[in-house]
Amino acid sequence: MRKKAVAAPTVRAEMAGPVRMVEATVFASIRPIIRKEFRQIRRDPRTLVFLLALPGFLLLMFGYALNFDFKHIPLAVCDQDGTQASRDFLARLGTTEYFDILYRLDDPRLVDGLFGRDQAKVAVVVPRGFADDLSSGSGAPIQVLLDGTNSTSAGTAVGYIAAIVQSASLRMTTQVLEGRGFRGLSVPVAAEVRVWYNPELRSALFLIPGLMAFVLMIIVVVSTSFSVVREKERGTMEQILVSPVRPLALIVGKTVPYALISLLSAHLALGLGYLLFRVPIRGSYPLLLLAMGLFLLGGLGQGILISTVTRTQQVAFMIAILTTLLPTFILSGFVFPIRNMPGIIQAFSFFVPARYFLSALRGIMIKGVGIGAFWEQILFLAAFAGLTITVSAVRLRRSSGVEGEGRKRR
Repeated sequence: MRKKAVAAPTVRAEMAGPVRMVEATVFASIRPIIRKEFRQIRRDPRTLVFLLALPGFLLLMFGYALNFDFKHIPLAVCDQDGTQASRDFLARLGTTEYFDILYRLDDPRLVDGLFGRDQAKVAVVVPRGFADDLSSGSGAPIQVLLDGTNSTSAGTAVGYIAAIVQSASLRMTTQVLEGRGFRGLSVPVAAEVRVWYNPELRSALFLIPGLMAFVLMIIVVVSTSFSVVREKERGTMEQILVSPVRPLALIVGKTVPYALISLLSAHLALGLGYLLFRVPIRGSYPLLLLAMGLFLLGGLGQGILISTVTRTQQVAFMIAILTTLLPTFILSGFVFPIRNMPGIIQAFSFFVPARYFLSALRGIMIKGVGIGAFWEQILFLAAFAGLTITVSAVRLRRSSGVEGEGRKRR
């Protein structure tokens, strides 16, 4: 028993030496590649601008251009009744931030010309006898005309008009009944609405996280897809393949610089989102960093994979755009709800990593939830990152084997 107790530390000590040597060898083979990539990025300032400045620029452009808050809708009104009741009703439409009364018409037939010239989106016509119908209690109908070219804005305008009309109708009905001697009237059912996470219903809170995922995915994949292809075009890839550097070490060495720069770019986007659009981070920053790191690592692996299967930077750029731009914009839930898509399209969305990153990002930034709410998304991002890096290493290993066989034949 005493000999076994003495032998165990000796075995561990003997094994620790080779392990340290292997770790030192792996790091020593990766470090020159990392240094080379940083030197290459420094010599090519366009890459640095592409990674750092372009995401912020696109975030600003999309952040201000994309807006689902339909306010100040141009409104035309036609008051055929001309009474104090009709004027009070139309005045309520103009006191909200949703409508701007730009045109007061005498003839409702002029609405057609305003809609055709895109000068108005909504028209409200108050017919003759509006005040008499209101005082008699028989109901006072009004006509609402909408330009349905943009179905989204038209549907939103309908909701605004309905809410204003309902409020005005209730107020007028109460006044009429109180004038007839009915006192202490109250609404039978009153809805007390509480909006969680976004009380002001600002579309920026919904759009900015999606913009971050959209912009970062494109920038990261496109930039890294050039890394190996650039070596092929310059003829230095063959020299790297005959070196003792392993394919996985080559991928790690080429990925680390872009990963660090991408993390810096992501934090710049977070800062711009907070300063300009007031998008906070309500959840855990370490969880945000974990989700962001896995997403960027998967994007870097996808870019490296694209560079291993292409031979020119033009082809790599086209493949990178096709595999990131449309899937991320359409199938990630960035703009269009996935649950409203057909079943076959929803099935394709499961292969879009931005879908899972966006779910985790909105959960952390807007809702402030913990990992229990999106642990499945984290697992998928980790699996996607591991899969892309592994496949890239296999592709490089096959390339090195093909190169070796070619040299033996020559």
